[in-house]
Amino acid sequence: MYDLEPLHYAIAIVGAFFAGAINTLSGSGSAITLGILMEVIGLPGNLANGTNRVGILFQCAASSFAFHKNGKLNFNTKTWSIMIPIIVGAIVGVMIAINISNEEFKSFFKYVMLIVLVVVLVKPKRWLIEKSYTDQLRWYMYPLLFTLGMYGGFINVGFGIFFLIITVLIAQLNLIESNAIKNMVVFLYSIIVLAIFHFQGLVDWKVGAVMAIGQGLGGYVTGEIASRYKGMEVWAYRLLVIMVIFIILKTFGVINIG
Repeated sequence: MYDLEPLHYAIAIVGAFFAGAINTLSGSGSAITLGILMEVIGLPGNLANGTNRVGILFQCAASSFAFHKNGKLNFNTKTWSIMIPIIVGAIVGVMIAINISNEEFKSFFKYVMLIVLVVVLVKPKRWLIEKSYTDQLRWYMYPLLFTLGMYGGFINVGFGIFFLIITVLIAQLNLIESNAIKNMVVFLYSIIVLAIFHFQGLVDWKVGAVMAIGQGLGGYVTGEIASRYKGMEVWAYRLLVIMVIFIILKTFGVINIG
């Protein structure tokens, strides 16, 4: 177990709250939480990856409840056809994650952050276009979703953005519907992924509980607001860009904090 100083608690809860908000509306909130776990609290890469899933689980549970309560999450055939291949892929992905070294994970994380930054900066308005298509999924969506699930089980950073690329830009779902499904599927596969990390001794539950408080609150509050008001995606996007740049500078050693 890692002992947290008061400053660590403050950074962890505030950062986790914003991560929960960002994950609910778009994705890559794990860029914040993994950065905090590794660069501020000092957890090794694999332990940070497993511990991060505690907050993700609680955030997705809270936001999914808010979306469902406000009629934005429906468990129909289309929803399950999206979620099932992702869940199966996530199980494969986590088995890869638990078998790599801390150094390999941390190196992978650094360069994934650069990719995430490019993805969020290129044509940001494409995420905000409302769509209403409800066609059945094309056959090629299933291998895409399975591969996406593998990635989510492995690291989860950027999963939300890649999920929205597939469901909004390719499958033509609207943004709110996609976000509701995204939060639910991450909640479901996080149950399995977290259990696997736990049995491998790769979860610090004390640190994870602190992150879960912030992410759960961020997910629920943002899910409520996003279900009722428009325009929240813009603010989440702006905060995401700022935090991704900050984590990149920290992981590459450009800036140093406690």
